[in-house]
Amino acid sequence: MARDEQEDNTIYSVVVNHEEQYSIWPADRELPLGWREVGKSGPKSECLAHIKEVWTDMRPLSLRKHMEEQAAKQN
Repeated sequence: MARDEQEDNTIYSVVVNHEEQYSIWPADRELPLGWREVGKSGPKSECLAHIKEVWTDMRPLSLRKHMEEQAAKQN
């Protein structure tokens, strides 16, 4: 583990954007435009583990919808 990770006492929030892409953000800072909290916060490692568990499809929402539309046209 890197030294700076061992000393990171920051509490993070798990955030998601309109494309359903996940990230973490320091809980004490204002969220950037276009991002919202998902209700999980804690140490960096816990937040990243949560993201790994819930973000199972890395494709942006718009791409998933487009691919579904294309598949529906073929049927």
